Amino acid sequence: MTVIPVSLDDRSYDVIVENGLLARAAGHLAPLSRGRTMAIVTDENLHPHLATLQASLSAAGVASESIVLPPGEGTKSWAMLERLTDRLLDLGVERGDHVIALGGGVIGDLVGFACAILKRGCGFVQIPTTLLAQVDSSVGGKTAINSRAGKNLIGAFHQPAMVLVDPTTLDTLPNRQVRAGYAEVVKYGLIDDADFFDWCEANAGALLAGDAAARSHAIGHSIAAKARIVGEDEFETKGRRALLNLGHTFGHALEAEAGFSDRLLHGEGVAAGMALAYGFSAAQGIAPVGDAARVSAHLRSVGLPDGLAAAGSTDDGATLVAHMMHDKKMSAGTLPFLLARGIGQTYVDKTVDLAAVAAFLDSQPR
Repeated sequence: MTVIPVSLDDRSYDVIVENGLLARAAGHLAPLSRGRTMAIVTDENLHPHLATLQASLSAAGVASESIVLPPGEGTKSWAMLERLTDRLLDLGVERGDHVIALGGGVIGDLVGFACAILKRGCGFVQIPTTLLAQVDSSVGGKTAINSRAGKNLIGAFHQPAMVLVDPTTLDTLPNRQVRAGYAEVVKYGLIDDADFFDWCEANAGALLAGDAAARSHAIGHSIAAKARIVGEDEFETKGRRALLNLGHTFGHALEAEAGFSDRLLHGEGVAAGMALAYGFSAAQGIAPVGDAARVSAHLRSVGLPDGLAAAGSTDDGATLVAHMMHDKKMSAGTLPFLLARGIGQTYVDKTVDLAAVAAFLDSQPR
Protein backbone atom coordinates (compact mmCIF):
# COMPACT_ATOMS: atom_id res chain seq x y z
CA MET A 1 0.00 0.00 0.00
CA THR A 2 1.15 3.51 -0.86
CA VAL A 3 -0.43 6.48 0.91
CA ILE A 4 0.07 9.90 -0.70
CA PRO A 5 -1.17 12.92 1.28
CA VAL A 6 -2.74 15.90 -0.44
CA SER A 7 -1.98 18.69 2.04
CA LEU A 8 -4.66 21.42 1.96
CA ASP A 9 -5.16 22.47 5.58
CA ASP A 10 -8.65 21.41 6.68
CA ARG A 11 -9.36 20.00 3.20
CA SER A 12 -6.44 17.57 3.31
CA TYR A 13 -6.96 13.93 2.38
CA ASP A 14 -5.05 10.80 1.42
CA VAL A 15 -4.74 9.00 -1.89
CA ILE A 16 -4.37 5.29 -1.16
CA VAL A 17 -2.88 3.10 -3.89
CA GLU A 18 -2.97 -0.69 -3.55
CA ASN A 19 -3.54 -3.64 -5.85
CA GLY A 20 -6.83 -5.32 -4.96
CA LEU A 21 -8.00 -2.32 -2.96
CA LEU A 22 -11.48 -2.29 -4.48
CA ALA A 23 -12.38 -5.57 -2.80
CA ARG A 24 -11.20 -4.16 0.54
CA ALA A 25 -12.59 -0.65 0.09
CA ALA A 26 -15.14 -1.00 2.90
CA GLY A 27 -12.34 -0.78 5.45
CA HIS A 28 -11.82 2.83 4.38
CA LEU A 29 -15.42 3.70 3.51
CA ALA A 30 -17.34 2.29 6.48
CA PRO A 31 -16.21 5.08 8.86
CA LEU A 32 -17.68 7.62 6.42
CA SER A 33 -21.06 5.89 6.17
CA ARG A 34 -22.38 7.04 9.57
CA GLY A 35 -24.55 3.93 9.53
CA ARG A 36 -26.42 5.23 6.49
CA THR A 37 -26.83 3.94 2.96
CA MET A 38 -24.00 5.05 0.67
CA ALA A 39 -24.77 6.11 -2.90
CA ILE A 40 -22.43 4.78 -5.58
CA VAL A 41 -22.42 6.53 -8.97
CA THR A 42 -20.89 4.62 -11.86
CA ASP A 43 -21.40 3.94 -15.55
CA GLU A 44 -22.86 1.07 -17.53
CA ASN A 45 -19.45 -0.43 -18.40
CA LEU A 46 -18.42 -0.95 -14.79
CA HIS A 47 -20.90 -3.52 -13.47
CA PRO A 48 -18.13 -5.97 -12.41
CA HIS A 49 -16.34 -3.27 -10.40
CA LEU A 50 -19.65 -2.13 -8.92
CA ALA A 51 -20.41 -5.68 -7.82
CA THR A 52 -16.98 -5.97 -6.15
CA LEU A 53 -17.43 -2.70 -4.29
CA GLN A 54 -20.96 -3.48 -3.17
CA ALA A 55 -19.90 -6.92 -1.93
CA SER A 56 -17.14 -5.31 0.14
CA LEU A 57 -19.57 -2.81 1.65
CA SER A 58 -22.19 -5.45 2.33
CA ALA A 59 -19.68 -7.67 4.13
CA ALA A 60 -18.89 -4.71 6.39
CA GLY A 61 -22.58 -4.09 7.09
CA VAL A 62 -22.79 -0.96 4.93
CA ALA A 63 -25.85 -0.65 2.71
CA SER A 64 -25.47 0.92 -0.73
CA GLU A 65 -27.56 2.15 -3.65
CA SER A 66 -26.15 2.40 -7.15
CA ILE A 67 -26.84 5.06 -9.77
CA VAL A 68 -25.71 3.83 -13.19
CA LEU A 69 -25.21 6.41 -15.94
CA PRO A 70 -24.30 6.13 -19.62
CA PRO A 71 -20.58 6.04 -20.41
CA GLY A 72 -18.81 8.71 -22.44
CA GLU A 73 -18.04 12.43 -22.42
CA GLY A 74 -21.68 13.24 -23.19
CA THR A 75 -22.55 12.34 -19.61
CA LYS A 76 -20.77 15.49 -18.38
CA SER A 77 -23.83 17.57 -19.25
CA TRP A 78 -26.55 19.70 -17.67
CA ALA A 79 -29.09 16.95 -18.38
CA MET A 80 -27.07 14.28 -16.56
CA LEU A 81 -26.26 16.66 -13.72
CA GLU A 82 -29.98 17.24 -13.20
CA ARG A 83 -30.70 13.52 -13.43
CA LEU A 84 -27.96 12.73 -10.90
CA THR A 85 -28.84 15.41 -8.36
CA ASP A 86 -32.54 14.50 -8.52
CA ARG A 87 -31.68 10.86 -7.84
CA LEU A 88 -29.38 11.76 -4.95
CA LEU A 89 -32.11 13.89 -3.44
CA ASP A 90 -34.57 11.02 -3.89
CA LEU A 91 -32.17 8.86 -1.89
CA GLY A 92 -32.16 11.45 0.89
CA VAL A 93 -28.45 12.30 0.69
CA GLU A 94 -27.47 14.69 3.49
CA ARG A 95 -24.62 17.17 3.82
CA GLY A 96 -22.73 14.82 6.09
CA ASP A 97 -22.99 11.88 3.67
CA HIS A 98 -20.33 10.79 1.20
CA VAL A 99 -21.23 9.82 -2.34
CA ILE A 100 -18.88 7.37 -4.07
CA ALA A 101 -17.69 8.13 -7.60
CA LEU A 102 -16.70 4.80 -9.17
CA GLY A 103 -15.38 5.28 -12.68
CA GLY A 104 -13.21 7.37 -14.94
CA GLY A 105 -12.81 11.08 -15.27
CA VAL A 106 -16.34 11.64 -16.56
CA ILE A 107 -17.96 10.06 -13.51
CA GLY A 108 -15.51 11.69 -11.12
CA ASP A 109 -15.98 15.17 -12.57
CA LEU A 110 -19.77 14.90 -12.69
CA VAL A 111 -20.17 13.41 -9.21
CA GLY A 112 -17.74 15.90 -7.70
CA PHE A 113 -19.65 18.83 -9.16
CA ALA A 114 -23.00 17.38 -8.08
CA CYS A 115 -21.67 17.01 -4.54
CA ALA A 116 -20.26 20.54 -4.60
CA ILE A 117 -23.73 21.98 -5.19
CA LEU A 118 -26.05 19.44 -3.55
CA LYS A 119 -27.42 21.07 -0.39
CA ARG A 120 -24.55 23.57 -0.79
CA GLY A 121 -21.97 20.83 -0.48
CA CYS A 122 -21.80 17.21 0.61
CA GLY A 123 -18.89 14.79 0.78
CA PHE A 124 -17.65 12.40 -1.87
CA VAL A 125 -15.00 9.75 -2.42
CA GLN A 126 -13.15 9.11 -5.65
CA ILE A 127 -12.54 5.51 -6.73
CA PRO A 128 -11.00 6.00 -10.19
CA THR A 129 -10.98 3.02 -12.54
CA THR A 130 -9.09 4.46 -15.53
CA LEU A 131 -5.43 5.38 -15.74
CA LEU A 132 -6.26 8.96 -16.64
CA ALA A 133 -8.50 9.36 -13.61
CA GLN A 134 -6.07 7.60 -11.29
CA VAL A 135 -3.12 9.84 -12.14
CA ASP A 136 -4.91 13.11 -12.80
CA SER A 137 -8.60 13.94 -12.58
CA SER A 138 -9.43 12.18 -9.29
CA VAL A 139 -6.85 14.25 -7.39
CA GLY A 140 -7.04 17.98 -6.78
CA GLY A 141 -10.73 18.79 -6.49
CA LYS A 142 -11.47 20.15 -9.97
CA THR A 143 -15.04 19.17 -10.83
CA ALA A 144 -17.07 20.19 -13.86
CA ILE A 145 -19.43 19.51 -16.70
CA ASN A 146 -19.13 20.57 -20.33
CA SER A 147 -21.21 23.17 -22.14
CA ARG A 148 -21.81 24.08 -25.77
CA ALA A 149 -19.05 26.68 -25.44
CA GLY A 150 -16.39 24.23 -24.35
CA LYS A 151 -15.04 21.66 -21.96
CA ASN A 152 -15.20 21.93 -18.15
CA LEU A 153 -16.53 25.49 -18.22
CA ILE A 154 -19.22 24.86 -15.58
CA GLY A 155 -17.75 23.59 -12.34
CA ALA A 156 -16.31 24.14 -8.88
CA PHE A 157 -13.34 23.28 -6.73
CA HIS A 158 -14.53 20.57 -4.34
CA GLN A 159 -12.01 18.23 -2.73
CA PRO A 160 -12.86 14.57 -2.10
CA ALA A 161 -12.65 13.06 1.36
CA MET A 162 -10.27 10.41 0.03
CA VAL A 163 -9.16 8.75 -3.17
CA LEU A 164 -8.90 4.96 -3.41
CA VAL A 165 -6.79 3.72 -6.34
CA ASP A 166 -6.72 0.04 -7.31
CA PRO A 167 -4.35 -0.39 -10.27
CA THR A 168 -5.82 -3.82 -11.05
CA THR A 169 -8.98 -2.12 -12.35
CA LEU A 170 -6.89 -1.22 -15.40
CA ASP A 171 -6.78 -4.91 -16.35
CA THR A 172 -10.31 -4.63 -17.75
CA LEU A 173 -9.74 -1.30 -19.50
CA PRO A 174 -9.56 -1.22 -23.32
CA ASN A 175 -6.04 -0.63 -24.63
CA ARG A 176 -7.04 2.67 -26.20
CA GLN A 177 -8.21 3.98 -22.83
CA VAL A 178 -4.95 2.93 -21.16
CA ARG A 179 -2.94 4.71 -23.85
CA ALA A 180 -5.06 7.83 -23.47
CA GLY A 181 -4.43 7.81 -19.72
CA TYR A 182 -0.72 7.41 -20.30
CA ALA A 183 -0.67 10.88 -21.84
CA GLU A 184 -1.35 12.30 -18.38
CA VAL A 185 1.49 10.19 -16.95
CA VAL A 186 4.14 11.42 -19.38
CA LYS A 187 2.87 14.96 -18.83
CA TYR A 188 4.47 15.02 -15.37
CA GLY A 189 7.86 14.35 -16.92
CA LEU A 190 7.39 17.09 -19.47
CA ILE A 191 6.28 19.65 -16.87
CA ASP A 192 9.27 19.66 -14.53
CA ASP A 193 10.81 16.20 -14.22
CA ALA A 194 13.11 15.27 -17.10
CA ASP A 195 14.28 12.16 -15.23
CA PHE A 196 10.71 10.87 -15.13
CA PHE A 197 10.38 11.48 -18.87
CA ASP A 198 13.50 9.33 -19.29
CA TRP A 199 11.78 6.65 -17.20
CA CYS A 200 8.68 6.89 -19.38
CA GLU A 201 10.72 6.42 -22.54
CA ALA A 202 12.29 3.29 -21.07
CA ASN A 203 9.20 1.79 -19.43
CA ALA A 204 6.11 2.88 -21.40
CA GLY A 205 5.97 -0.42 -23.26
CA ALA A 206 5.89 -2.44 -20.05
CA LEU A 207 3.34 -0.13 -18.47
CA LEU A 208 1.00 -0.36 -21.46
CA ALA A 209 1.46 -4.13 -21.65
CA GLY A 210 0.18 -4.48 -18.09
CA ASP A 211 3.37 -4.80 -16.05
CA ALA A 212 2.20 -4.34 -12.46
CA ALA A 213 5.43 -2.82 -11.15
CA ALA A 214 5.62 -0.27 -13.98
CA ARG A 215 2.00 0.70 -13.50
CA SER A 216 2.32 1.07 -9.74
CA HIS A 217 5.44 3.21 -10.09
CA ALA A 218 3.88 5.45 -12.74
CA ILE A 219 0.66 5.90 -10.79
CA GLY A 220 2.38 6.63 -7.47
CA HIS A 221 4.90 9.03 -9.00
CA SER A 222 2.23 10.88 -10.97
CA ILE A 223 -0.11 11.27 -8.00
CA ALA A 224 2.72 12.53 -5.80
CA ALA A 225 3.67 15.08 -8.46
CA LYS A 226 0.11 16.33 -8.76
CA ALA A 227 -0.41 16.39 -4.99
CA ARG A 228 2.70 18.54 -4.60
CA ILE A 229 1.54 21.06 -7.21
CA VAL A 230 -2.04 21.16 -5.91
CA GLY A 231 -0.75 21.68 -2.38
CA GLU A 232 1.18 24.72 -3.59
CA ASP A 233 -1.69 26.27 -5.57
CA GLU A 234 -5.08 24.68 -4.86
CA PHE A 235 -7.23 27.23 -6.70
CA GLU A 236 -4.83 27.96 -9.57
CA THR A 237 -4.31 31.56 -8.44
CA LYS A 238 -0.50 31.53 -8.14
CA GLY A 239 0.31 30.16 -11.57
CA ARG A 240 1.88 26.95 -10.30
CA ARG A 241 -1.15 24.70 -10.80
CA ALA A 242 -1.60 26.01 -14.33
CA LEU A 243 1.41 23.87 -15.28
CA LEU A 244 -0.86 20.84 -15.00
CA ASN A 245 -2.69 22.15 -18.07
CA LEU A 246 0.24 21.36 -20.37
CA GLY A 247 -1.26 20.32 -23.71
CA HIS A 248 -4.78 21.15 -22.65
CA THR A 249 -5.24 24.46 -24.47
CA PHE A 250 -4.42 22.89 -27.81
CA GLY A 251 -6.03 19.60 -26.77
CA HIS A 252 -9.36 21.06 -25.71
CA ALA A 253 -9.61 22.86 -29.06
CA LEU A 254 -9.12 19.53 -30.82
CA GLU A 255 -11.72 17.90 -28.56
CA ALA A 256 -14.17 20.70 -29.36
CA GLU A 257 -13.55 20.12 -33.07
CA ALA A 258 -14.35 16.44 -32.50
CA GLY A 259 -17.57 17.35 -30.68
CA PHE A 260 -16.26 16.04 -27.32
CA SER A 261 -16.88 12.53 -28.57
CA ASP A 262 -15.05 9.22 -28.77
CA ARG A 263 -13.55 10.40 -32.05
CA LEU A 264 -10.83 11.90 -29.84
CA LEU A 265 -10.49 10.84 -26.22
CA HIS A 266 -9.39 13.46 -23.70
CA GLY A 267 -5.97 11.88 -23.20
CA GLU A 268 -5.48 11.69 -26.96
CA GLY A 269 -6.26 15.39 -27.24
CA VAL A 270 -3.79 16.14 -24.44
CA ALA A 271 -1.09 14.08 -26.17
CA ALA A 272 -1.54 15.94 -29.45
CA GLY A 273 -1.70 19.19 -27.48
CA MET A 274 1.60 18.52 -25.71
CA ALA A 275 3.29 17.76 -29.00
CA LEU A 276 1.88 20.99 -30.43
CA ALA A 277 2.96 22.99 -27.37
CA TYR A 278 6.52 21.71 -27.74
CA GLY A 279 6.38 22.18 -31.51
CA PHE A 280 5.18 25.77 -31.16
CA SER A 281 7.87 26.41 -28.52
CA ALA A 282 10.51 25.12 -30.94
CA ALA A 283 9.06 27.14 -33.83
CA GLN A 284 9.34 30.27 -31.69
CA GLY A 285 12.97 29.50 -30.85
CA ILE A 286 12.15 28.82 -27.20
CA ALA A 287 12.78 25.07 -27.03
CA PRO A 288 15.35 22.95 -28.86
CA VAL A 289 13.94 21.41 -32.03
CA GLY A 290 15.38 18.10 -30.91
CA ASP A 291 13.34 18.13 -27.71
CA ALA A 292 10.11 18.76 -29.63
CA ALA A 293 10.99 15.91 -31.99
CA ARG A 294 11.75 13.64 -29.03
CA VAL A 295 8.34 14.34 -27.47
CA SER A 296 6.54 13.64 -30.74
CA ALA A 297 8.54 10.46 -31.33
CA HIS A 298 7.71 9.10 -27.89
CA LEU A 299 4.00 9.79 -28.26
CA ARG A 300 3.97 8.11 -31.68
CA SER A 301 5.84 5.12 -30.29
CA VAL A 302 3.04 4.37 -27.82
CA GLY A 303 0.25 4.93 -30.32
CA LEU A 304 -0.81 8.42 -29.25
CA PRO A 305 -1.45 11.32 -31.66
CA ASP A 306 1.45 13.74 -31.93
CA GLY A 307 -0.20 16.51 -33.94
CA LEU A 308 -3.16 17.66 -35.99
CA ALA A 309 -3.10 14.92 -38.61
CA ALA A 310 -2.88 12.11 -36.07
CA ALA A 311 -5.70 13.71 -34.06
CA GLY A 312 -7.92 13.83 -37.16
CA SER A 313 -8.06 17.63 -37.26
CA THR A 314 -9.19 19.40 -40.42
CA ASP A 315 -9.99 22.88 -39.05
CA ASP A 316 -7.74 25.77 -39.96
CA GLY A 317 -5.69 27.64 -37.39
CA ALA A 318 -8.16 30.49 -36.94
CA THR A 319 -10.99 28.07 -36.17
CA LEU A 320 -8.93 26.16 -33.62
CA VAL A 321 -7.83 29.41 -31.97
CA ALA A 322 -11.49 30.46 -31.79
CA HIS A 323 -12.15 27.27 -29.79
CA MET A 324 -9.30 28.25 -27.47
CA MET A 325 -10.89 31.61 -26.73
CA HIS A 326 -13.46 29.78 -24.58
CA ASP A 327 -10.67 28.45 -22.36
CA LYS A 328 -11.43 28.97 -18.67
CA LYS A 329 -7.91 30.32 -18.14
CA MET A 330 -8.76 33.46 -20.14
CA SER A 331 -8.02 36.58 -18.07
CA ALA A 332 -8.66 40.17 -19.21
CA GLY A 333 -8.81 38.95 -22.78
CA THR A 334 -5.44 37.22 -22.53
CA LEU A 335 -5.01 33.46 -22.96
CA PRO A 336 -2.02 32.00 -21.09
CA PHE A 337 -0.17 29.22 -22.91
CA LEU A 338 1.90 26.42 -21.45
CA LEU A 339 5.16 26.45 -23.39
CA ALA A 340 8.54 24.81 -22.77
CA ARG A 341 12.20 25.72 -22.80
CA GLY A 342 13.01 22.03 -23.02
CA ILE A 343 11.93 18.68 -21.66
CA GLY A 344 10.95 19.16 -18.01
CA GLN A 345 11.01 22.95 -18.38
CA THR A 346 7.39 24.00 -18.87
CA TYR A 347 6.32 27.53 -18.02
CA VAL A 348 3.29 29.82 -18.36
CA ASP A 349 3.50 32.46 -21.11
CA LYS A 350 0.89 35.23 -21.06
CA THR A 351 2.30 37.11 -24.05
CA VAL A 352 1.65 34.63 -26.85
CA ASP A 353 0.38 36.18 -30.08
CA LEU A 354 -2.73 34.22 -31.12
CA ALA A 355 -2.08 35.11 -34.74
CA ALA A 356 1.26 33.33 -34.42
CA VAL A 357 -0.51 30.30 -32.92
CA ALA A 358 -2.98 30.23 -35.83
CA ALA A 359 -0.15 30.53 -38.37
CA PHE A 360 1.75 27.71 -36.65
CA LEU A 361 -1.33 25.47 -36.74
CA ASP A 362 -1.86 26.25 -40.41
CA SER A 363 1.71 25.15 -41.07
CA GLN A 364 1.14 21.71 -39.54
CA PRO A 365 0.45 18.64 -41.70
CA ARG A 366 -3.19 17.57 -41.98
